[in-house]
Amino acid sequence: MPGGVEFPDAVPEFAGSGAFVHVSACPIGDAPIGLCVPDDLAAAGGLPAWRAAERIAARALLRSLLVVTADEEAAAAPVRGRKSGRPFLGGRPDVAVSLSHSDGWAAAAVGLRGRVGVDVQLPRPRIAPVRGGEGNQSGAGSQSVASRRPRTVASVVEAAWIWSVQEACVKATGEGLAGRPWQIPVEPGASTGRWGRLRWAAFRELFPVPVSCAWDPGAEAGS
Repeated sequence: MPGGVEFPDAVPEFAGSGAFVHVSACPIGDAPIGLCVPDDLAAAGGLPAWRAAERIAARALLRSLLVVTADEEAAAAPVRGRKSGRPFLGGRPDVAVSLSHSDGWAAAAVGLRGRVGVDVQLPRPRIAPVRGGEGNQSGAGSQSVASRRPRTVASVVEAAWIWSVQEACVKATGEGLAGRPWQIPVEPGASTGRWGRLRWAAFRELFPVPVSCAWDPGAEAGS
């Protein structure tokens, strides 16, 4: 898959405290759509074409990961969502999953014996809050236009990397935006780190766009 990770040898895997995490990402046109089950296609029904294509691509990547990391039952299990929005596999509480898509890219992650969160973010030129506010708020709009400054291309790209880590963390906890991801400390240029019980990795050397993953090795996958 051009721009993605080949299966199964190059799939990033992190082992720690009994948790195993697998991640993949690619442009939506490279996703193995043929692996989708009818439930995946139904989940995209009624959505705008571009959004449906991204959702299906993320599900396809998830299926391809499940094939090589779990078993046939898991690979065919329906993807459901909790009230918080965190996805899970119906009937397989032992396998944690996470999905993401952004501007023509899709990502998926599978966690065995631990929660997992994945996020892909394409850099978007925009005006950023000046340091001293609540940090990287991804358009939260808490500051006036007069208190903002234009960003350089490098800072836009780095902001996307940082935001992908922050989003992956709150996806792993199941809180989403309610977890105030912009307040999670991430050093510019960092590739790995911790936040509370979570461990995270930004795949700077593996993907041409920001893709990050977070996992909790101490939590039950289905909790």
